[in-house]
Amino acid sequence: MSGSRLLPQLGPDNRFFWTGGADGQLRLLQCEACDTFIHPPRPICPTCLSEAVAPRVVAGTGVIDSYTINRQKWHPAMEVPFVFARIAIDGAPGVILSTNIVGSPVDAVEIGDRVRVVFEQQDDVFLPLFEKVG
Repeated sequence: MSGSRLLPQLGPDNRFFWTGGADGQLRLLQCEACDTFIHPPRPICPTCLSEAVAPRVVAGTGVIDSYTINRQKWHPAMEVPFVFARIAIDGAPGVILSTNIVGSPVDAVEIGDRVRVVFEQQDDVFLPLFEKVG
């Protein structure tokens, strides 16, 4: 799917997330008052309403919580089929990232598979994708 993705608009509340791949780091927002991880990024913690939130580097690993295989070519440059998955991020309780699984045949992906982040750069954005571990 390289080159066919819609890119997010970068702003002060999300730039850290979309550019963290420049140094190979997955960053999530964390509340400094109650330690809650917050995703998608927002300026106030939804748990304690603190404004003391800051980006933190996380392991960049996780487990496939759920997935679907897309076989519909929604864009002329899109490569199908591809796996769209929900990833439960290690060390960030409650955070689920919706992303693609890359580097593996679609029929080799299973719920519970361990994965790690890889980044795909498009312009100034580093998209966090995941590949199976092992």
